[in-house]
Amino acid sequence: MRIVLASLALIAVLTALGRADEAPVAGLADGRTGKIYFESLTPPGYFALLRRAPMPKTTIFGTLSLPAGVAGRVPAMVIAHGSAGVTRAREFWWAEQLNAAGVAAFIVDSFAPRGIAETATDQSQLSTAANLADAFAALKLLATHPRLNPARIGVMGFSRGGIVAELSALEPYRRAVIDDATRFALHIPLYPYCNDWHVSARVTGAPLLFLLAGSDDYTPPGPCRDYAEWFRSKGADVTVIVYPGAYHGFDGERAPFFYPRLVTGRNCDSVADLDRFTVAIRSTGQDITGSARDYFRNCLGKGATVGGNAEARRRATEDIKAFIKRVFKM
Repeated sequence: MRIVLASLALIAVLTALGRADEAPVAGLADGRTGKIYFESLTPPGYFALLRRAPMPKTTIFGTLSLPAGVAGRVPAMVIAHGSAGVTRAREFWWAEQLNAAGVAAFIVDSFAPRGIAETATDQSQLSTAANLADAFAALKLLATHPRLNPARIGVMGFSRGGIVAELSALEPYRRAVIDDATRFALHIPLYPYCNDWHVSARVTGAPLLFLLAGSDDYTPPGPCRDYAEWFRSKGADVTVIVYPGAYHGFDGERAPFFYPRLVTGRNCDSVADLDRFTVAIRSTGQDITGSARDYFRNCLGKGATVGGNAEARRRATEDIKAFIKRVFKM
């Protein structure tokens, strides 16, 4: 009987410890690494995030890894996943590349804590504004870590996460989540979606590196080149690299394959003005603020090619490391 009671007591203690580990933290003064729970927001849309509409806190998590054998404070990168969620082959692989280059990596999981497996076939499950809020919450958290340099924290993302990496360079979004001067020091969107622009009179001024796939039929490179030019017109230091013959997800290992169920916005063409809370068709200037939901429903299509390209993967690794070293002056 005593053994049974002792076993039950041990189970209760372990359960309590597990729950404690899953409790969200407000800071990282203890220098912890690994899986970390923290609070974010789940806005239903971008304008709701900008307006700071009342919404409950959401507990999410990320995985922090530090480079081995490096003393003192190190730079860090927030990694924003794509529509497939966090994967060992992409997000964790990139974390390993960053660690090898002397950079900490924090992989933010925006899906699993919210009970979402993927959004590639249904993007309406979660607004990308939630991923954006998660990235800024992660930035605030990492800035409190004693091993990280708060002035040298960047963000990179893939596809849906690439949207996070580019939109986080817009000052209105930063100010919607962060009240002080903390900002991302650099932004690296890989094959992001750029058909629907978000613009403002204010950008953070941090450098951007766009890595695009020349044959991308999911998130075409053309609108991204133009969007990069818009950021450049606002004074941002912008670099655009296009890998010829590469498809969406060029940093993967699987051969390119056409997926008929993927939802794509390659036929969309809008611009959201974050200062005026308006939406227009970019090519004509027609105001569609009141009918934006119908517009997006009608311009979406299905079917796209996704797959790796060994040469693009190799070059992207080199280009990202070189960009980080240049901006962070490593």
